[in-house]
Amino acid sequence: MKIAVMGGTGLIGSQVVKIAQAAGHEAVPHSPSTGVDLLTGAGVPEALRGAEVLVNLTNSPTFDEASAGFFQTTMDNLLAAARQEGVGHTVVLSILGVDQVPDLAYYRAKVLQEEILKASRLPYSILRATQFFEFVDAVLSWTADDDTVRLPATPVQPMAAADVAQAVADVSLGAPLQGTRNVGGPEVFTLDELGRITLAARGDQRTVTTDDSAGMFAAVPGDVLTAKEGAVLAPTTYREWLGR
Repeated sequence: MKIAVMGGTGLIGSQVVKIAQAAGHEAVPHSPSTGVDLLTGAGVPEALRGAEVLVNLTNSPTFDEASAGFFQTTMDNLLAAARQEGVGHTVVLSILGVDQVPDLAYYRAKVLQEEILKASRLPYSILRATQFFEFVDAVLSWTADDDTVRLPATPVQPMAAADVAQAVADVSLGAPLQGTRNVGGPEVFTLDELGRITLAARGDQRTVTTDDSAGMFAAVPGDVLTAKEGAVLAPTTYREWLGR
């Protein structure tokens, strides 16, 4: 089976390509570096020619209001080409709980991306995953200084990028879901607790202060970013991942 992976050279995409190729499929990575520009549409029909599955792992370069325009344009170009080339299954990676955080512009933009895919009437699957372990350092940096890291007590259930990639591959190699699959990590933490675990594991002497107004995740209500009944839970724990 031929699989076109948009964003195929990135953190998740490169691993999805390897998993699919190891399973005997022709997985082809596409990105601006390979001559595919989703914003202009250049190279998109050629990238999808002969593909049975389209996996879209591309991301907006910003997390502000401009992200909605990015997803609108790129999805329009991708889906037009997918229809033209007869692609039988389109997969999009999204965020678990994304539709329950209306105060975040980026989350609203990801909901728009999902809605565009559903409205296309093309066979599709949406995989909603929790936050990645690999992004914890970036989250800590948003509200940190030399002595303190301020974090809200927002419940999160993060997972390893490798487990996200496996989940994407599993969905991509199966029949279209015509719906959404939720995946999350094996453990729930509050974000401030996750910060303390991370700093301690790295010998970082800074103090984590609980501040429910700090950073992007302060806008998240309740436990909407944690997996509910029916979600698939990944195997890798955060401490196992840190230990590697």
